[in-house]
Parts: sequence; C-alpha cells; structure tokens
Amino acid sequence: MALSEFQLIENYFTRQTVTRADVALGIGDDAALLRVPSGQALAVSIDTLVEGVHFLPEIAPADLGYRALAVNLSDLAAMAAQPAWATLALTVPRIDEPWLEQFSAGFFALAQQHGVQLVGGNTTRGPLSISVQVHGFVPETQALQRRGARAGDLIFVTGTLGDAALGLQAALKKIVLDPVPAQFAAQRWLRPVPRVDEGLALREIASACIDISDGLLADLGHVCDASRAGARIFVEQVPVSTLFHAAGNGNWNLPLSAGDDYELCFTAAPQHRARVEALFRRFACGVSCVGVIESMPGVRCQMNDGRSLVPAQRGYDHFVTPKS
Repeated sequence: MALSEFQLIENYFTRQTVTRADVALGIGDDAALLRVPSGQALAVSIDTLVEGVHFLPEIAPADLGYRALAVNLSDLAAMAAQPAWATLALTVPRIDEPWLEQFSAGFFALAQQHGVQLVGGNTTRGPLSISVQVHGFVPETQALQRRGARAGDLIFVTGTLGDAALGLQAALKKIVLDPVPAQFAAQRWLRPVPRVDEGLALREIASACIDISDGLLADLGHVCDASRAGARIFVEQVPVSTLFHAAGNGNWNLPLSAGDDYELCFTAAPQHRARVEALFRRFACGVSCVGVIESMPGVRCQMNDGRSLVPAQRGYDHFVTPKS
C-alpha cells in the first residue's frame, strides 16, 4: 500500500533527535511557532537544489540530504549566525521509501551536528527538487555582511579551493583520479563542511564576508559591489590541496571560478592579520591571505611575477553557465 503524504512526513521527517526549547510548535500544524531570543536578529536563507542542475541523478540520497542542508548552513556561517531551525520543501517523482530513508538520514546527521531542528515544510509530487530554508540567530550589531570591505583590507579564505570542482569533473568522467584522491574530491563536492564555527569566531574581526558557492572571483565580486570597492587577488597565494597540485594540471580556473567550495571569503583590516591567523590555529581548515581590497572597481588577478591572469570564466551563473 502506497504511503500518503502525511505518512511520508511522519515516517521520515519527524524522527529527528534535535528538539530545541525555542520551538513552541514544530512539524504537524499549519505553521511552526518559534521564539527568537531577546537581542538577537533572525538570519534567514533559502536554497533550491534541482536534479540535473545542482546535482547528478546518480548522487547517493544520503549525500543529497546532507548537501541540501550544508549549502544553506554555509550562508548562515557567512553571516556569523548560529543555526537554529530549518524547513524543507521536497518534490519527488514518486514515493521511494529506501531513497527517503537515506535522504532523511543524511539531512538529520548534519542537522544534529549543528543543533538544527526541522520545524516544517512541504512534500509534493513532481521532478526531483529540494528547497531548504534555514534560520539562525546573531546579535544585530555583529552580523557579517557583504558590504563593509574598505580599500586596504586584506582578503582571506578558509580551507582550500578547487577540490570540489575536481570531484565534479571526475563524476562527469572529464578526468580520471586514482581511488584515494577520487574519494577525497568526491567528499569535498558532495559533503561540503559549512564553516559555522569559523563564521561565529569572525564576528568582531571581519569587515565583510561571503561564502564561496559560485567561485572565488564571482563571490568576491559581490563583496566588492556591495562595498563599492575592487580587489586584487594574488593567484599563487590561493590555497589549494595536495590533491589539486597533483591532479589540477596548474588550472587556476578551478580554484578561482568553479565554485562549490563552500569556504568563507572575508576581509579584515591589515592590523588584524595576526589576530586572524592566531584565531584560525584553532580550526583544522586553516586560513590564507589571498589579496587586498582596492578602491578601483573590479576584481583583478595577479601572478607572482606581476603578470595579470584573465580566467576563462569568473564564476557560475544559473542563467549563463551550465553547471557541468
């Protein structure tokens, strides 16, 4: 006997382990009732993942559930917000119970890591797509924004860039990687780590921040536009992994433009550089200074020998560049 919509919700999306005191009423009614702590602003972000656009049909459901939440938590990290709640709108072509079991397991595994309670959503039939909305708290005066960068500020990025792009290229069979590097690259692409703790730690240090979803150049460009400034990137200071050194063939387009890294790009005044570097000794991802904010608009790329680098593309655009 086929499951009804409400049985689907009951079986797969009410069995979460996170229950928060600030949730007065969660799943099961027409709307959730939620309490925002005094003195806190509510940060809200939403992302939609569509099969064939944001993920390949053969992606494991557990990876998809994890990723659907991770890319949203990355937005909260960029705002220095503490994650609290999520809603999920799930469109599926049919009820596939093993798929739902794995999808919800991947989703809730990450939700538990960050204390996120699923408080509502919707399910319907149609082409596979997932929309997740997340909510987090941040003191109003400490929220990081894209605006705020000033000429002379240094540009930092967390982690390494380009690995997720290698993972996607391997999945599309555009490159061949040995098994161990292939597994690492696939993990970086399928299960990005939202830098929530790092974002929280930057509340009183960073002047501007954004997460790197569409590529460093594109996302830094958004910071520059919002801040009415420009930037210079010193290409060979952009952090890449040992895997990328071995398999990337010196293709700087991937770490600069490919996206899907979900690392943080932030700016800070030069006098805070030592403080930033000391702070990130606490975090396994590390941090790298990759450039400087300038007054002239635009984002420029410079090699160590002074030559300019003009990447093949500046980043991903849903309405211009195919994701694959």
